[in-house]
Amino acid sequence: MTWDTRGPAAGDPFTPDRGSGLAAVVAGNPGERRGAVPGPPPRRRSPSALGAAVVTVLVAFHVLAWQGTGFSPADLVRGWRGMADFIGEAIPPDLSWPVLGPGIQAALVTLYIGLLGTTFSVPFALVLAVLGARTTAPNRWIYQAARSLLSFLRAVPDVVFALIFVTAVGLGPFAGVLALIFHNTGVMGKLWSEAMEEIDLGPRDALRTNGAGGVQVVAHAILPAVVPQFIGLLLYRFDVNVRSSLVLGLVGAGGIGFLVNQSIKLFRFDQMATHLLIVLVLVIGVDLLSAAVRRRITV
Repeated sequence: MTWDTRGPAAGDPFTPDRGSGLAAVVAGNPGERRGAVPGPPPRRRSPSALGAAVVTVLVAFHVLAWQGTGFSPADLVRGWRGMADFIGEAIPPDLSWPVLGPGIQAALVTLYIGLLGTTFSVPFALVLAVLGARTTAPNRWIYQAARSLLSFLRAVPDVVFALIFVTAVGLGPFAGVLALIFHNTGVMGKLWSEAMEEIDLGPRDALRTNGAGGVQVVAHAILPAVVPQFIGLLLYRFDVNVRSSLVLGLVGAGGIGFLVNQSIKLFRFDQMATHLLIVLVLVIGVDLLSAAVRRRITV
């Protein structure tokens, strides 16, 4: 048997040419064996003049806020005796049934205020959200009017609404429910309108091309795409409204906040601590319920 000792045939597809990249590596090109020489490291971009100006303005505003609010950690340290006396009078809390029983009933009223204030605001918030979203607003004038109304309802705190309605309907939970309806309509309408502006516009455009009206577009293209976000935001607002109901009680809108305010005025800080513990249990329960519902929605 004899071996063919001739060089590779010209044009042999399985044998690399001397001029090919592979042949150069096999031939031992020193530069390609060692790899390319790394270039210089990228230079760090120096902060722009605009960024420096923004930081300067923020620092100046914080300095003004520090001075304008009289922020003084030293005063807090010097006042430790007053805080210690306050805590000493509040602990241990008064857990007797004459205090605990009315506190539990008032906590249920607080829960009812938050529930009704959230539920009754849904239809108003939904209408204003549809009119205040660029993807669903009929025209620019209606869009601006809806956004202005939402801004007004958000700008007025729920406590101010409660004071207004207390003068109209008297002391009690009804004023708190009305206050939450108005304020929550503004907040929920804003959140829902932003959610509707972030959806995919393909289904909406397809329905409009086929001659669907505004209500049909909202019902069949917009709302199905944002229902999970709507429910999540609604549960979040329910949680916030339950806690806001406590503050509304301080101005006479009923609930356990009224008992907390009464205990403070009577210097019964042990009873106040009992009511705050009941509020803590209520808030934790609402948080757990909202988290469970959110998990079921996202699964």
